[in-house]
Amino acid sequence: MRLRLVPAETNWDFFKVPVLTLGISGLMMVLSVVLFFTMGLNYGIDFKGGTTIRTKAEVAVDVGAYRDAIAPLGLGDVSITEVFDPTKPNQNVTQIRIEAQDGDEAITSATVTKIEQTLKAYEPSISFEAVESVGPKVSGELIQTAIEAVIAAIFAVLFYIWLRFEWQFSLGAVIALVHDVTLTIGVFALFQIKFDLSIIAALLTIVGYSLNDTVVVFDRVRENLRKFKQKPLKDLLNMSINETLSRTVMTSVTTLIALIALFVLGGDVIRDFVFAMIWGVIVGTYSSVFIASAILLRLGVKRDWSKKDPKNVGGQYANIDA
Repeated sequence: MRLRLVPAETNWDFFKVPVLTLGISGLMMVLSVVLFFTMGLNYGIDFKGGTTIRTKAEVAVDVGAYRDAIAPLGLGDVSITEVFDPTKPNQNVTQIRIEAQDGDEAITSATVTKIEQTLKAYEPSISFEAVESVGPKVSGELIQTAIEAVIAAIFAVLFYIWLRFEWQFSLGAVIALVHDVTLTIGVFALFQIKFDLSIIAALLTIVGYSLNDTVVVFDRVRENLRKFKQKPLKDLLNMSINETLSRTVMTSVTTLIALIALFVLGGDVIRDFVFAMIWGVIVGTYSSVFIASAILLRLGVKRDWSKKDPKNVGGQYANIDA
């Protein structure tokens, strides 16, 4: 017996209250923008600047113990990760990233010495291999590059969908992607979760995941447009979403199972990234079903009529009233 999270055949009306779903999504997007400009994002070291210290020890690294040892120094945002080099096993290397202190470009040499003494009290064999600083200019460039990367990804999606389908499909997909990214940024602003380059990677991954779901639905819509030439567009979209619903839900749930396991067991280093992915999968699935298709319903879509049909040479646009 095959496991099904939704029945094999469903006939749910996803456009029963399209004004409500689009209205709620629009309101949440506006609130996200307001939160971004009022509360701002809790930028990590990548975007605020700071100092990176590379350490080496003779014994295995205990990231939690390192973090507990440094915490009393009150250095603010401190990120500690273990570095693995497959060509040099058993190196016991860590990377410690500390935010800029009181507007300074880097922590002072006295602070570096204090950190080294604190860690040596825990592990006498530890040594500092390198100390590097990221200034505010570089951080500003990283913010600009990150924004450009997200915008470029969205425009690439716009162009791809436009070529593969029609401009109505393209606009619906891009609005859904903007919806997903905006709501994710709003959640990070609301809860003041650390926002760094790993979150930018999560945003780009969310764009790809949401697009994949949307394209699956749109492919079925295009097939049904060719098969059911007289069917009203609203009914045809409902039928297409219902036909792909089992696949959509199963993909999202299995992805969420893996992400939740990472969130619970993966530790502090990747927790913010995984949270962004969990939220992105949820809103991405929602937008693929309720946002992208609702926009397509509003815009109408070109019917793929057969050229042999004398009544419909040149095609025809179907809309809500079809």
